[in-house]
Amino acid sequence: MMIIGIPKEIMHGENRVSAIPETVAKLKNIGYEVLVQAHAGEGALYTDEQYVQAGAEIMAEASEIYRRSDVILKVKEPQLNNETKVHELDLMHAGQYLLTFIHPASPVNHHMVKCMAEKGIIGLTLDGIPRISKAQKMDALTSMSTCAGYKGMLMAASDLKKFIPQIFCAVGMIKPCNVLVIGTGVAGLQAVATAKRLGAVVYAADIRPEAAEQAKSLGAKIIDTGIPAKIAVGKGGYANALPMEWLIKEREALKETVKNMDIIFCSALVPSKLAPVILTEEMVASMAPGSVIVDISIDQGGNCAVTVPGEKALVHNVVIEGIKNIPGMLPTSSTWMFAHNMYHLVEYLTHKGEIRIKEKDEIVSGILTTIRGKLVHQGALDAMKEQRG
Repeated sequence: MMIIGIPKEIMHGENRVSAIPETVAKLKNIGYEVLVQAHAGEGALYTDEQYVQAGAEIMAEASEIYRRSDVILKVKEPQLNNETKVHELDLMHAGQYLLTFIHPASPVNHHMVKCMAEKGIIGLTLDGIPRISKAQKMDALTSMSTCAGYKGMLMAASDLKKFIPQIFCAVGMIKPCNVLVIGTGVAGLQAVATAKRLGAVVYAADIRPEAAEQAKSLGAKIIDTGIPAKIAVGKGGYANALPMEWLIKEREALKETVKNMDIIFCSALVPSKLAPVILTEEMVASMAPGSVIVDISIDQGGNCAVTVPGEKALVHNVVIEGIKNIPGMLPTSSTWMFAHNMYHLVEYLTHKGEIRIKEKDEIVSGILTTIRGKLVHQGALDAMKEQRG
């Protein structure tokens, strides 16, 4: 019987967990034993007692979880534990499965994924789940994007030093803020809807005509990027990585709008590749002091050239949010969604109580990152090649 391990997340401020009592019970029903690190679910308001009642075994130390488990379910990629000074990868062993958001194309993770391959870890990255009907229940990226779009816009509102809606008072009228959402996929549409609810004047830009149309249906004013659909739209309706000449044209199309924005929400992504840099430092410098940029694409490199990964920074008097775990700020809701996505993925990969990797399967081929001591994720390989070149 294979053992699934659920360690406590160690990233600062990360309160999510990869399984909840409900999904632990489901994992046991399909043939797995489940180990949960003590207090792993407390940040999302799930107690150790609830996990025990669901059939999990509680382990005090992460090292024991990693030692005993055949499969590790995590929320974030392996990290250095600042308390123990031990990297989570150092606790893992050859042949062990790792299911998590690895973000292998992101430059900050290149060394890590190489180490995963060297150790013989079988890595499966959740950001590679294809947007197809049979994968919807496994699509943690969509689930977390919903959370990030909502919470990210609230963060921008908190950082802003003025009202978002139009305000009438005894001394006059205060105009509503201008908000630009770049990339209107799941997160961007949620950001558009949230900004509208807050009373902003909302603009949106997406190189895909259908995505732009969806933003328009929510009340956003559309900025035409001028990118032909045949260049912009890729497989499954996702955005394509634009050649540099077209990326420059997109920047030019947005340049004048950017100057007048109080908030810019960046969520433009290309599946399994580096996020396109749409906002240059020059564009950031053109914004009014006190403006805010929330760059939720930072896990894949970011849409803004001067976003600091994992931090909130002040650049040219513009607040730039590069926080990497925004869904972790909604831990109860995001954990419930994430844990169910993880269960459905494990169930899909399971055959007679064991995980089986069928490399030609369309879902597996999208998420498989390392296997047999090799890095096989095409997006990561392409990104590494670009860096060298």
